[in-house]
Amino acid sequence: MTITTIQKVIKIGSSRGVTLPARDLRALGIRDGDEVRLTVEQVKPIKQTNKPSLRQDYDDFKKQYGETLKNLADR
Repeated sequence: MTITTIQKVIKIGSSRGVTLPARDLRALGIRDGDEVRLTVEQVKPIKQTNKPSLRQDYDDFKKQYGETLKNLADR
């Protein structure tokens, strides 16, 4: 059984660490002293903006002017 959770890194003395939620430990039957395997992946929040992405801008431009630019290039 695998549980995926997102936890914040906290300061523990001069080190950093994460806590494991008690409900997840119970669900897995993990007790103090048990060994576990961890896979760590940084989660970067996606910034929401009202601005379209560069790719979307390019696609819109190409849709509107693509044929005109091709005709100019072929002259």
